[in-house]
Amino acid sequence: MSYLTLARRYRPRRFEDVRGQEPVVQALSHALEGDKLHPALLLTGTRGVGKTTLGRIIAKCLNCEKGVSPHPCGECSACREVDEGRFIDLIEIDAASRTKVEDTRQLLDNVAYAPARGRYKVYLIDEVHMLSTSSFNALLKTLEEPPPHVKFILATTDPQKLPVTVLSRCLKFNLRRLPVTLIRDVLAEVAQREQVDADPTALAVLARAADGSMRDGLSLLDQAIAYGSGARLEREAMETMLGTTGRSGLLALLACADARDGKGLVAGLDELTAIAPDYAALLDMLAADLQRIAVLQVLPEAADDDDDPRLAELAVKIAPEDVQIDYEIAVHAARDLRWAPDPRIGFEMAVLRMYAFRPQPVGGGDGQRAPAAPVSASDSALAAPMKHAAPAQPAAPRMAGPQPPEQQPQPALPPVRGLSAANDQIADGHIAPEGAWPDDVEVLRLAGLARELARHCACTASDTSTVNLALEAECAHLLAESRRAEIEQALAAATGVVRRVTITTSAPGVALATAARMDVRDAQVRQQTAEAAIENSAAAQALKDIFGATLRAGSVRPVM
Repeated sequence: MSYLTLARRYRPRRFEDVRGQEPVVQALSHALEGDKLHPALLLTGTRGVGKTTLGRIIAKCLNCEKGVSPHPCGECSACREVDEGRFIDLIEIDAASRTKVEDTRQLLDNVAYAPARGRYKVYLIDEVHMLSTSSFNALLKTLEEPPPHVKFILATTDPQKLPVTVLSRCLKFNLRRLPVTLIRDVLAEVAQREQVDADPTALAVLARAADGSMRDGLSLLDQAIAYGSGARLEREAMETMLGTTGRSGLLALLACADARDGKGLVAGLDELTAIAPDYAALLDMLAADLQRIAVLQVLPEAADDDDDPRLAELAVKIAPEDVQIDYEIAVHAARDLRWAPDPRIGFEMAVLRMYAFRPQPVGGGDGQRAPAAPVSASDSALAAPMKHAAPAQPAAPRMAGPQPPEQQPQPALPPVRGLSAANDQIADGHIAPEGAWPDDVEVLRLAGLARELARHCACTASDTSTVNLALEAECAHLLAESRRAEIEQALAAATGVVRRVTITTSAPGVALATAARMDVRDAQVRQQTAEAAIENSAAAQALKDIFGATLRAGSVRPVM
């Protein structure tokens, strides 16, 4: 006899055996008890959460020889044939392989015929979102008014792709992703029934890797049993099998990044590289660990039994704002990993960013990070998994090698053109002096092309009755009577005095003090200040000294 996988062997055969979907099971049970089951059901949810299983149980409930009931006997010929997958009135269709409208019409041609064995013909259409638009259109009338002996059960992992006309004709049930603790408990029960000795932490690793899918969890347990070949299932072996070996190393990397231990960081990366892990999985694990650290910082009593005790230590050591930065780095690195020259390079760059990027204190200072709470434990426990990692460095300067130069005081950012003076003068009913016209533009509340016209003008003269503006020659195409009138109206509304606005085009090559030019100048000043701040920072100097890094031109953007 061929081997039956654990996912098939332990597939639920009654509603009572379905785990984690109690609201759906309760609704279906009540409908069956009152013989009020909707003729078209839509089951949605991620893979392996019980959509097809529930469809088969419903078929068994409808066709059990002892009557329609949410509790089929499981012993009659109809129940046994459904369990064995050979019940003639349960028609299972894989929509992914039968997407054409001709296939759907052939199915509908057989709907009118009475069931051969049972009370109902049950059509279980899996991955229904794969059907073509023509197939959905052909199905609409039958879904709305099916024969009394027919039930449709549609299953999909992507309900957003279903036409609204189909959704409106179905009773929809959302099957949730299963929690890690539930999958772990089921795996423990199956392992016990299979007489497999398994460490609870090893089963927790498999449950997390299942990503909410019970079928995936059982398949991973099948793989683990084959991998262990009768030996006890241990956590380290499961991580090796899944390619996620190095969780301890990940926590040590976080500790080194927090302690600014450059040598320990590089040594830890070398150890991870030696085992050739799945770097995408490592980034996912890193983001998950940082999420748990953030939760523990907010609510320490929220720790789970499956949490590594070192997470609580890191929650105390790492500042909350640094946890948020590190999480963003991990998430963005996982998203951009496919663009990296090599997955290892993408992962290492993410960790180096965690090491280098730190919030700048408001009052200056050396950028040293403050712990989230008083630290009572040393870093030795966290660094222990790295066999070749360098010993932790003293608190200052936090890394070996050349000392970074003292951080130079950052140049003060030149004041950006303010509006206070212009506002005061406009409030008094006077146009600002010629040099302050760019400020007036901002308080006129213009929009569209009229605003652009005003931004490229400079005030050459003004009095109580007129305002003379000069327009840059390269922007002469913006000049129009309607826009000049709009500027005139906006100026009158702002000052309370009606003045005539005249606009003349300047000679080519003449540089005017316009708002547009002032914005360009301000942006250049901000860019130069930002580049100088990065270039002179202690973190940048340390990266240059240790890794020979250089600041890439154009990679710095000022914070507005």
